[in-house]
Amino acid sequence: MGPPSSSGFYVSRAVALLLAGLVAALLLALAILAAFYGHCARVPPSALPGLGDSEAECSPRRQKQTPTPTPGSADELAVTTTPRDERPPGPWDHLRLPPWLLPLHYDLVLWPLLRPDKLPARSLLFYGRVNITVRCTMATVRLLLHSVFQDCEGAEVRGPLSPVTGNTTVGRVPVDKVWFAVDTEYMVLELGEPLQPGSSYELQISFSGVVFEDLREGLFFSVYTDHGERRVLIASQLEPTFARFVFPCFDEPALKATFNITIIHHPSYVALSNMPKLGQSEKEDVNGSKWTVTTFSTTPQMPTYLVAFVICDYDHVNRTERGKEIRIWARKDAIASGKADFALNITGPTFSFLEDLFNISYSLPKTDIIALPSFDNHAMENWGLMVFDESVLLLEPKDQLTEKKTLIANIVSHEIAHQWFGNLVTMNWWNNVWLKEGFASYFEYEVINYFHPKFPRNEVFFSNILRHVLREDHALVTRALAMKVENFKTSEIEELFDIFVYSKGASMARMLSSFLNKHLFVSALKSYLKTFSYSNAEQDDLWRHFQMAIDDQSTVILPATIKNIMDSWTHQSGFPVITLNVSTGIMKQEPFYLEKVKNQTLLTNNGTWIVPILWIKNGTTQSLVWLDQSSKVFPEMQVSDSDHDWVILNLNMTGYYRVNYDKLGWKKLNQLLEKDPKAIPIIHRLQLIDDAFFLSKNNYIEIETALELTKYLAEEDEIIVWHTVLVNLVTKDLISDVKNSDLYPLLKKYLLKRLNSIWNIYVTIIRENVLVLQDDYLALISLEKLFGTVCWLGLEDCLQLSKELFTKWVDHPENEIPYPIKEVVLCYGIALGSDKEWDILLNIYTNTTKEEEKFQLAYAMSCSKDPWILNRYMEYALSTSLFTSNETNIIEVVASSDVGWYVAKDFLVNNWKAVSKRYGTQSLINLIYTIGRAITTDIQIEELQQLFNNMLEEDQRIKVHTKLQTIKNENLKIKKQRDRMAEWLKRNT
Repeated sequence: MGPPSSSGFYVSRAVALLLAGLVAALLLALAILAAFYGHCARVPPSALPGLGDSEAECSPRRQKQTPTPTPGSADELAVTTTPRDERPPGPWDHLRLPPWLLPLHYDLVLWPLLRPDKLPARSLLFYGRVNITVRCTMATVRLLLHSVFQDCEGAEVRGPLSPVTGNTTVGRVPVDKVWFAVDTEYMVLELGEPLQPGSSYELQISFSGVVFEDLREGLFFSVYTDHGERRVLIASQLEPTFARFVFPCFDEPALKATFNITIIHHPSYVALSNMPKLGQSEKEDVNGSKWTVTTFSTTPQMPTYLVAFVICDYDHVNRTERGKEIRIWARKDAIASGKADFALNITGPTFSFLEDLFNISYSLPKTDIIALPSFDNHAMENWGLMVFDESVLLLEPKDQLTEKKTLIANIVSHEIAHQWFGNLVTMNWWNNVWLKEGFASYFEYEVINYFHPKFPRNEVFFSNILRHVLREDHALVTRALAMKVENFKTSEIEELFDIFVYSKGASMARMLSSFLNKHLFVSALKSYLKTFSYSNAEQDDLWRHFQMAIDDQSTVILPATIKNIMDSWTHQSGFPVITLNVSTGIMKQEPFYLEKVKNQTLLTNNGTWIVPILWIKNGTTQSLVWLDQSSKVFPEMQVSDSDHDWVILNLNMTGYYRVNYDKLGWKKLNQLLEKDPKAIPIIHRLQLIDDAFFLSKNNYIEIETALELTKYLAEEDEIIVWHTVLVNLVTKDLISDVKNSDLYPLLKKYLLKRLNSIWNIYVTIIRENVLVLQDDYLALISLEKLFGTVCWLGLEDCLQLSKELFTKWVDHPENEIPYPIKEVVLCYGIALGSDKEWDILLNIYTNTTKEEEKFQLAYAMSCSKDPWILNRYMEYALSTSLFTSNETNIIEVVASSDVGWYVAKDFLVNNWKAVSKRYGTQSLINLIYTIGRAITTDIQIEELQQLFNNMLEEDQRIKVHTKLQTIKNENLKIKKQRDRMAEWLKRNT
């Protein structure tokens, strides 16, 4: 699956939404199926090509019956849905399949009833038939498969099969009963006689189900516009546990099998699946309508979550790489305008690079990549048919001044890396999902670095990956990267796809590569991938192959086995803070806690980490050392009183930890920054700023220690360093509230004096030739924060430039606002304007079809300083259809601004029912939190609750009161730190 959006990619659903969605989907499905069964001619199982009638017909599972069938009697066999409290205990109560059967092969036919002349309203019916060849490993009279939201139309078991020909030699095994354990998502077949160990059988099941719009689980359809016409497509998303939504199957990653897939579709559509098209034929349904039957070649051994289907009216561009065809599919107007060309041009070389790196050829004869109109997961690595949201695959040929090229290259590289990590070698179970997501995330950067050797690899990895995950991880995080628990519920499995498996996993791979060496690292991975090709592996399997590579050489010497080293990182949550006393050379480690309190180490069972310490002294790289105890003395790390004697730990930030120093250590580094900042590499200027501010926020060092590091900034000309400073110093909550305090004028004077040089560099570029930044990725991701902060600090040059760029764009839309600063310019264009500018933006919003632009405009319109305009904006959001297609909560956006918060408060009091109806009850609670974000007293909490109590249920009132107390306590801590910042600024301005 694609990476999370914090790095520009990846996101995960909340469990509540998932469960609510599933319940809603079930209710709707049953209603629609009832309508279909009542009014539509049913398609018999025999109508599915190549598959005869099922011997046992099943009635729809929505009809709860208590049949007493004669064994094997097709006309009396029925299906039941049995709640947990109405059934005896059994294997259906467990979250893992019993080991009785091993799937070997699936013959799968799907027939969605999609027609171009009749677009579905909210759902459409599909029929299917699956024949599953299985091997029995233990005698059993019960068969368990995964199945969700399907009606069983018929079920039969044939065999045992001949071990030579695979043909049925004995006939069939009677199926007495079929029932569903809905809570554990099983279909259970009760047999009239046991299956025999060592024998193979064929399960034949006919089924039907419902395709819903944009559910993003199982089969779903999307309605979109192409060349001005509304069209529809069907696609699939089966990871992690949604194959069972489409067809009965053994839906666990270790249960790999081969697949023969057939799709029946309208002749005007194209059908795509994992493998190349094998053949096509024509068939008629019972109404005489013509359908196309497309069959596909047999897949390699693979898990069910990688099976993929698409039915669409798309066009494509293609090329051949090393004899294998690559096709990029997209809307016809997108293909015609060249939007798929960039993705096509990078896909082939990326495959070739990874083939050469691992010395393993890509396993399939073709690759299709399809751009869906919208796709919540951003991208999915299905073998042979990768699925992308078009926003992260398609690129306007003229769109040069964005970081989007790098974003697309990263995501394409990530999904291609999965063809080895995940597809070729699959984790045994989801508790080790980092083995695929972490390594895919790591290699997406290796691909970029290979094709662009001058790319600032360390700074980019820090900005996109490391900085974000180190803000989320801490000792009290509930789970480690690799979990020993295996019994996850379906919703819990989906939640595993979080920032840790992607970003912490990538950081583990990067750290491993750094303390070994690139050759040893890749050599071990080659051995691992070759050994477990078309199979499954666990974390220990990976460590075993690394140990083999290490034992085969004598250059790299480790203090422990690779398993012991890496298990110390993957089997416990959080990360260590490494503290070096430069006077004594004593280094210690301790778990990182959010808002550390004295003796907090006693609150956790975290052990020590085995920490690789790469370091530099006086600008020279030193030999690797290891901290494998809670503390250790390193005499070589002591420094003298000389101005030229200094130490920095964590070379290139390849280690997954924060670094702290004693007072002398920080003082030495601060003096060096003021005297000769370029003596410290860019990545370590980033590191010092980020570590210092983060550690001060969480009570490891004083805020003054972090602020001292900013004195030199007038000499800092690297925009990525400034970006790190501003992200830490000018935070979102500071921007929305600080103008009401004494801190703002002090901060304004202090920062503008130091920002002058970097501002002049980039404002000149913006005015004269902004296109020179098109290949400067660090500038592209940093410029918005720089520009926005300078305008927020009230620099007249910034405000005037914003007004000038806004006016030119409004008067002549071809004068596009530079993309990196567009959001800021739009905001200040409105803030400095009147209702005239606001109405112009509303008109543009109304006429644009681009979702990204709609979000930008919706945010910009909340920047007005006129309360009556903001009030009208919120009224529009509730009373007109202009904003219904955009799920941005306009009320919440307005409430987030410094003027809008009190306007939104009054508006919510008077319109809370309409707000709740438009955005949901949870939106009311979120709005109360937003409006109460600055509270610091119990009286303020009481006032808020008096205003909003009538909107909430009793349990919600309790929840809100608790949250507001938390906000108050947090604000009191922030206030203390801001007071200290103000005092420091008074002394240093």
